[in-house]
Amino acid sequence: MPEYESEEELLVDGDRHERGDIWLIPLKMLDDDARAIQLGAVAELAVEAKQRNFVGDPLRMMLISLEEESRLPYVIESGGVAVGVLTLQSGAAKLAGWPDDGSVWLLRGFLIDSGSQGRGLGTLAARAAVEEARKLTARLGGGQAGVVLSVNERNPAGLAAYSKAGFVDSGRYLGGNAGPQRTMYKAFDRPPHQRPSGP
Repeated sequence: MPEYESEEELLVDGDRHERGDIWLIPLKMLDDDARAIQLGAVAELAVEAKQRNFVGDPLRMMLISLEEESRLPYVIESGGVAVGVLTLQSGAAKLAGWPDDGSVWLLRGFLIDSGSQGRGLGTLAARAAVEEARKLTARLGGGQAGVVLSVNERNPAGLAAYSKAGFVDSGRYLGGNAGPQRTMYKAFDRPPHQRPSGP
């Protein structure tokens, strides 16, 4: 199971942006009281009616992720307020139409509260999720090369947010319950000390 090695690792990097900061709060690293507070905030998140076909109930998704060893659930915060949720899962990439399960992380259960949409937070959170997955891979030695997800073809807001976050459309996937999906992939950026130097 992917785990953090210390309490210090609970302080996940934020993505500083003119629209605010994004923080990923790892639910599995919190004590029972802090987790209960976060789950209470998740229970208050709302999903727009037109998006209900594409995303599940946020609280239910987090509770399921807490119980499954391969899933790492996060609350997305901006300005100290819960604005969404996401889960990183190892060994399950085929669920997004990827050819194998182990070479990439699966990003799933990703949603931004209806009252917080339209501010670029989905794009920022997707970038933060990729960076978090990269750090997990480095720490755990899993060998994953990036992050994959699937997004419904009838979800233009999701497609746009993931594209802005650097995800590349990798083709059509017919495995989704709500109709055809697009498989999208983002490779990990190499840390600055590993990038080739220019002329």
